[in-house]
Amino acid sequence: MRDESGEQAVSQPQSALSAQRAEISPSSSRMFARYLNDIEQLLREQHWDAALREALEVPRLAVALADPSLRCCGDRVHRWCEQWLRPSGAERDAQGLEVERLLQRLSERLPPGSAESVPTRALRRLRLRRHLRAPPRGVFAVRIDELPAGQSETPEMCSLLIEAARRWYARSACHDPTVQANLARLAVLR
Repeated sequence: MRDESGEQAVSQPQSALSAQRAEISPSSSRMFARYLNDIEQLLREQHWDAALREALEVPRLAVALADPSLRCCGDRVHRWCEQWLRPSGAERDAQGLEVERLLQRLSERLPPGSAESVPTRALRRLRLRRHLRAPPRGVFAVRIDELPAGQSETPEMCSLLIEAARRWYARSACHDPTVQANLARLAVLR
């Protein structure tokens, strides 16, 4: 037989547990997802240079979103790339060798040094994504393995960056209060 105090003691931890779950449940940023979808759309349309230009902004954007003042520096961008560009288990197979080659090429294109800056252009483009309708989902029109040898590096690099950004958001950013606050700030800016 339970008395009221026993029931109350049992129900309090359950309500506290459900409150904790509500606080840490992952969110979804349509604005960030649309930014990545735009890069994929550029790839589908075979606008390689534009897609690469936008994809190269992804690491800077991720680092800036994780910073309270929306700043990033080359050192933190390189650390982000080292952490998120490698799919788990990729170092043990042929895909790992390909990822290493792409990482080397990518690091040549990333900003060097430790000078902090705000990636204004990327943040502005991210903010503009909130006004657009979601593009229809479809099959990737161009298969990377069907491209001539010299043309496959750009789409591979873009795909690697997009996958890394999605991993970063799903595993880290959706639970990071700084990232979520910065995304909310960007969403309400006019």
